[in-house]
Amino acid sequence: MFNVAGKHALVTGAATGIGQAIAVRLAKAGCTVAITDKPEVELDETADLCRRAGGAVTTRALDVRDLGQIESATAELLSELGRIDILVNNAGINRPTPTQDVDRDNWDDHFNTNVRGGFFCARALLPTMARNGFGRVIFISSQSGLVGIRGQSVYCATKGALINLARALGVEWAEFGITVNTVAPTFIETNLTRDRLKDPDFRRLVLAKIPKGELAEVDDVACAVVYLASEQAGMVNCATVPVDGGWTAW
Repeated sequence: MFNVAGKHALVTGAATGIGQAIAVRLAKAGCTVAITDKPEVELDETADLCRRAGGAVTTRALDVRDLGQIESATAELLSELGRIDILVNNAGINRPTPTQDVDRDNWDDHFNTNVRGGFFCARALLPTMARNGFGRVIFISSQSGLVGIRGQSVYCATKGALINLARALGVEWAEFGITVNTVAPTFIETNLTRDRLKDPDFRRLVLAKIPKGELAEVDDVACAVVYLASEQAGMVNCATVPVDGGWTAW
């Protein structure tokens, strides 16, 4: 239904979890997918799943905190693929910390990973998208960018920043045929959240906030991304799509 066949997509933070699911969904939908993650992180599993889904795949090491790596990795991928039509800025961290215990390294690591890295990935790909008159930039934000969550002040700040960053870029880049949007998931059981969700009290608190009464799945986010990446979503710009079961509605 949603046409992304023949497009070239770059997904950051694609080794596991949400990033992996997004890469596989895009591959299944007919994209050539470039997947990245930090140099010490293995990408073979995601690459194999993308190939099994029927898509061509290429891999690159990329720590989005390092602007030099962004520049070199995007240049190499553009040289190899010729163009990148879809960018999914998924790479991110979440280290819940009471506000009074947040230090400068915690703050800087969150913002450099969650916000700065995605901005400079998008900026690196602007010329090729503008030249081709088509582009889809999708930031993976969070419901934490729409509401406050105790113990996550810095994470909430970064995810809120992504939502307004997408609005500003979407306004600025629309003339080039580029849309910029965010997806805001609720809690999903991944490597980032699994330990916290093992706490029965915390899990009950989370489920009580979701009217549907269940956690989201990584594929719920991936399907939203495929829609926003598609030609059919051409009039969806500067938007945030909550994939939260209703958490942010009340």
